[in-house]
Amino acid sequence: MQMHQIRYFLALCEECNFTRAAKRSGVSQPSLTNAIGALERELGGALFHRKPFIALTALGHAMQPYLRRIAETADHARETAKAFVLVASMDSGLMPHSEPSHPEYPSS
Repeated sequence: MQMHQIRYFLALCEECNFTRAAKRSGVSQPSLTNAIGALERELGGALFHRKPFIALTALGHAMQPYLRRIAETADHARETAKAFVLVASMDSGLMPHSEPSHPEYPSS
């Protein structure tokens, strides 16, 4: 399971339309469709009814709170990391780096 699949799933839950969910996610509709299909294969069943309209299946309903929690936790982790880097850089008087340095590959 990959983070982009989770985010596409959540966008599709809210949009109930593959094209709008793809646009919202900044990807092509076929890319979103393929990612949802891969997630469904990994989870062992369909997450969405596709006809006559897009709606969650029982599996989709069961997975939605877990996948939402994963996305929220990832967002919180990212926010915490950014705040930590900012505070650490202020404490050391250095500007935050966009990429971490590697001991074998100094950034200078």
